Amino acid sequence: MDELPTYTAFHGSQHLITGVLRDVLTLLKTQAESLSTDPPVLMFEDQTGRQVDFNLRGTLSEVLEREAPLPAAPAKAGPGRPKLGIVSREISLLPRHWEWLEQQRGGASATLRRLVDEARKQSPGRERIQQAQTATDRFLGVMAGNLPHFEAASRALYARDQAAFTEHLSLWPDDIRAHALSLAAPVFADPAADSTPPN
Repeated sequence: MDELPTYTAFHGSQHLITGVLRDVLTLLKTQAESLSTDPPVLMFEDQTGRQVDFNLRGTLSEVLEREAPLPAAPAKAGPGRPKLGIVSREISLLPRHWEWLEQQRGGASATLRRLVDEARKQSPGRERIQQAQTATDRFLGVMAGNLPHFEAASRALYARDQAAFTEHLSLWPDDIRAHALSLAAPVFADPAADSTPPN
């Protein structure tokens, strides 16, 4: 089973909590009155680094039910295929690509899923590195864009230069620096893994 995604909340440069969504929302809701709106509380999804917002209006129970509902109990197994959690999105391909896909076993969608899974298995290290670089860069863009050496730190992140990255963060607030280093840890964990710089 996949692990639940984790989220991190900051109040200005102060780290408030990192945890699963229900734990983060519970803390923010119960401490809402003591947290000033200036600076605002900012939340990030750790796996992607994206800033996220949640509606905290209502009681704690209402917030959790609306924003982080517990998964429903699995239905009793019966005939037919189980739900796969498939998300539909539009993609654009040339006619020759569609023709090739439609000739493959299982049709176009199944073939694309299979190709993606095979590609992910071939270079799991590179994928982890690129995911960590992107997540760290997004977090830094929001929390450290005005801090000294921000651009140099970003370059060091994508160059996988751990010593330079750590040095450029040395003057930053403790909590921002610590979280940035945590997000970036996979980038420097395997020096032999390949990484492709951004375009």
